[in-house]
Amino acid sequence: MSAALAIALAVQMQGMDHPGHMPGMTMPAAKPAATAQARPKPATRATARPKPSASAKRRPKRAVPSPAVAACSPEHAAMGHCEAPMPPASADACPPEHAAMGHCTPPVAPPPAAACSPEHAAMGHCKPAPAGTALPAGDGPAPAAPSPTYADRIWGAAAMAPARAQLRREHGGATFSQVMLNIAEWQPRRGADGYRWDGEAWFGGDIDRLVVKSEGDGRFGARASGEVQALYSRAVGPYFNLQGGVRQEIGTDRRYAVAGIEGLAPYWFDVEATAFLSDRGDVLARVEGYYDQRITQRLIVQPRAELNLSAQDVPRDRIGAGLVDAELGVRLRYELRREFAPYIGVSWERAFGETRRLRARDDGGVALAVGLRGWF
Repeated sequence: MSAALAIALAVQMQGMDHPGHMPGMTMPAAKPAATAQARPKPATRATARPKPSASAKRRPKRAVPSPAVAACSPEHAAMGHCEAPMPPASADACPPEHAAMGHCTPPVAPPPAAACSPEHAAMGHCKPAPAGTALPAGDGPAPAAPSPTYADRIWGAAAMAPARAQLRREHGGATFSQVMLNIAEWQPRRGADGYRWDGEAWFGGDIDRLVVKSEGDGRFGARASGEVQALYSRAVGPYFNLQGGVRQEIGTDRRYAVAGIEGLAPYWFDVEATAFLSDRGDVLARVEGYYDQRITQRLIVQPRAELNLSAQDVPRDRIGAGLVDAELGVRLRYELRREFAPYIGVSWERAFGETRRLRARDDGGVALAVGLRGWF
């Protein structure tokens, strides 16, 4: 045991650096090993680095866009979310003459910015382009009227079409009808009393209508003469309608094609002009008009005039060429209601030319009238 302890102490003592392990002493750092050789000095510079030329110094540096600018797409720039980078200015302008010679390529115009929708404009994301009354004064064409199709974005155009059609019908697009009996009177005359009627009924809208007209006269106990017209009426303005259709004579087999115009002339004159072409080639015409002069809110005077003309003699119908006959009258009515108004009046009729000879004694005259005007 003592021998082993002695051997261990001897080995430890051989590995100890006595000066470095003495307590209370600071020993210098160990020197580098003698085998480390000094780093060789670099060789002298073989050649001097060439200085940049003056032209190279003037070369512009390439602009590197910042990440924020590079991330700004045209759509975000149009919405005002960021600012789009400015395109670099071209070094040399390319005039059209040089572009035509093939010396250069003209710059391509950038695509238009995305439209600013009303929703984005309301959120403040963009500013809509000026339109309508916001445009500067000038003589340019008027902008197109906006179409209220915002609901189509949610419900679809097909689903909104019936709702819009119903809206138009309820705001002026509906169909209407009226029956107007303008003259329905009894005329006391020598011998046999006479009667007369004149009225129309129509059905349709503001533009297109179906109109049925009828007028005629006669004496009690004798055959009446009159006509019925079935017409298509088309509005050609706020106050006038073009009409076309057929006319059938009452009591005869005579038929006519009808073309005419009726409406409200300036100063509120109701006028009507119609041409007739019979199935035998006879051409007739009629011009008539009347005016409602209001004396009070209920008492109204209506002067009336009618002229009939013919382009040829029609002996079988006792019609001569030229002015066939004329009728002038005046009627005073009192409106118990707007739809119901009795009246009294006087009328004067006269045949002219060949027609007067063909009709012999039946060429008209003066007649009193008592009648009723109504509509519903």
